[in-house]
Amino acid sequence: MQLAHIKAVVFDLDGTLVDSRLNFAAICDDIGWPRGTPLLEQLAQLTDVAEHDRALQIIRQHELQGAREACWMPGAECCLQQLQRVGLPLALLTRNMREATVLTIERLGIPISRVLTREDCAAKPDPAGLLLFSSQLQIPPQQMIYVGDYIFDLQTASNAGMTSCLYLNSNNQHFAAQADWCFSHFDQLAQALTG
Repeated sequence: MQLAHIKAVVFDLDGTLVDSRLNFAAICDDIGWPRGTPLLEQLAQLTDVAEHDRALQIIRQHELQGAREACWMPGAECCLQQLQRVGLPLALLTRNMREATVLTIERLGIPISRVLTREDCAAKPDPAGLLLFSSQLQIPPQQMIYVGDYIFDLQTASNAGMTSCLYLNSNNQHFAAQADWCFSHFDQLAQALTG
């Protein structure tokens, strides 16, 4: 698939631009939820204030630890630099909390200033964040791409009418059929968007 029509690129953070080694199974274990429970969705259903705050605190601790340990995915930093050089607007949409997101961005020097976290808009797969970027940049969703590593990222792009792009790893190959475009190294993405 040609990506020549793309005028802006939005990235997911964890598992895409950076490896923060977040262990969602361990988070579920610490809270006492079954493994595989969608954290934010389950959190939103908790009516007991004390239980909600306890779960939120555990998630927060894990996210901050992840931010402290995060490192670039291979080729991601170079890819962002190449996209900047050709003048493509960049943005970042994450389900992470702002505190951990800012810490990750500052620690690694991620050169993206347009950032939306779960405190800023409805969490993925709701398309609100992508549509907000589209509006701010005055670029139609059809001319933008959302790059992520998980099914929520592909669904969010689809819900926004945006091209979905899957960064392949050893655990997400089964989502590939639902993505508009896939790549396994950031060199490929840079080439497709700048070549």
